[in-house]
Amino acid sequence: MDILDDILNTLDLRGALYFRTDFSGPWSVCVPELGAAARFHLVLQGRCHVTTACGAELDLGPGDLVMVPRGWSHVLADAPGREAPALETVLQDCGYDGQGVLTVGQGDANASTQMLCGHFTFRSLADHPILRALPDHILISAAMRLKEPLLDEMLRLAARRAFAEGLGSAAAITRLSEIVFIEVLRAGISQSAELMSLLQAFRDRQIGRALSLIHDAPEKSWSVESLASEVAMSRSRFAERFRELVGVGPMGYLSDWRLQKALAMLEGSQSNIQEIAGRTGYQSAAAFTRAFAGKFGIAPSEYRRKAA
Repeated sequence: MDILDDILNTLDLRGALYFRTDFSGPWSVCVPELGAAARFHLVLQGRCHVTTACGAELDLGPGDLVMVPRGWSHVLADAPGREAPALETVLQDCGYDGQGVLTVGQGDANASTQMLCGHFTFRSLADHPILRALPDHILISAAMRLKEPLLDEMLRLAARRAFAEGLGSAAAITRLSEIVFIEVLRAGISQSAELMSLLQAFRDRQIGRALSLIHDAPEKSWSVESLASEVAMSRSRFAERFRELVGVGPMGYLSDWRLQKALAMLEGSQSNIQEIAGRTGYQSAAAFTRAFAGKFGIAPSEYRRKAA
């Protein structure tokens, strides 16, 4: 099993294109906070200055892409230092109805900034070390894309589909953007020590094998000892190495992952609480309910009702 694929499917990764832009200077916009989401902006023409919530200043040119994880607010502008109105205000002033190109200003079309903007979302209670490891931003430059042919091709294809406006274009971009998220993670690994360590864990012969065992069968009664035995390590060395790479101990990882699988089952299956408890490694529905409520502050049955 591809561990990353299982993680992103369970966390309910979804991609969406929310607009194309044609901005003529001077222009600026403050993109608001959006929980459980990672926004991206791909510059197709012109330049875009980005200021992140942590104060990073980025200057993007044609072919550059920035991804801002964790739903954090950020400012897009044609130049640094501009006072930025809220995105909602810009949309209202332009009369934008969500269709076609978001146009700001009436300048030279050949000198405007054209971008493809979208976001990736996860379910509201999604949690995993990989989400916690994401940095303030990930920047993929046009030069970096030359070393990442698959990502480069996906971005080119997404751009072509965005401007095609034919039947199925939006659905095609949604599917493409999900692949883009994975490839951006791979390409941007060096921009986060925590992300680098975690992805190293996936490739590690022994820790990667232990993670595969957990993801293949989260319902099994795993212990530190049994996992260590499966990967031919001592208990103490296994626990130490797992925490070093993953950022959490093996039992903590297993417990959290079981509950993430439970969230997915509560939303995506007709299984009852007893069945979900058994499929996620709990001895009884009561034990599962206590663990679920302790983690999320809501009973599984109530979560399912609200999700529906």
